[in-house]
Amino acid sequence: MNFPLIKVLKNGILVELDYMHPQEQEVVRALLNVVISEGKTYPQKQPLSPTEFSAYWLSKDAFVVRTSVVDPTHKSKEILGAFYLKPNFPGRCSHICNAGFIVQPELRGQGIGRFMGEAMLSIAANLGYEAVMFNLVFETNIPSITLWQSLGFEIIRRIPGAAKLENGQVVEALILYHTLG
Repeated sequence: MNFPLIKVLKNGILVELDYMHPQEQEVVRALLNVVISEGKTYPQKQPLSPTEFSAYWLSKDAFVVRTSVVDPTHKSKEILGAFYLKPNFPGRCSHICNAGFIVQPELRGQGIGRFMGEAMLSIAANLGYEAVMFNLVFETNIPSITLWQSLGFEIIRRIPGAAKLENGQVVEALILYHTLG
């Protein structure tokens, strides 16, 4: 695949999807920590240190969606979303991958997640993975479930009482699966 991948979002912003650069790691870690602190979609309870973030997010391939044009007020391209892609299991089962996605809270609903999801499916197939499996999609994360089902994922299992949200609510988690190719 040739990177970056370019797209115009619903709001007219021109964006690019590319491998994460080392200088972008702290921005992505900060965004992940915002999502973790929201307490609605990720299993971690506390923000991740740089070492914890590296072990969790950077163990294989990491990607970002950034503005395609340099913002004159920031002197760099803004990170709008990010995802990782890695084997879900070791060894004989490493042909099944896992991915995790985050989007800037104020930009949700603009098509960034769909752009990342569609790209991830192509990238995963291109890297030789044969399937994608999401282990814990909280049942309350309706936008995520809707997106993944629209991209061909099936709910293959429910895990009762899997997640205790920030507000104390206990919810099921779904396991989603998509065969590639």
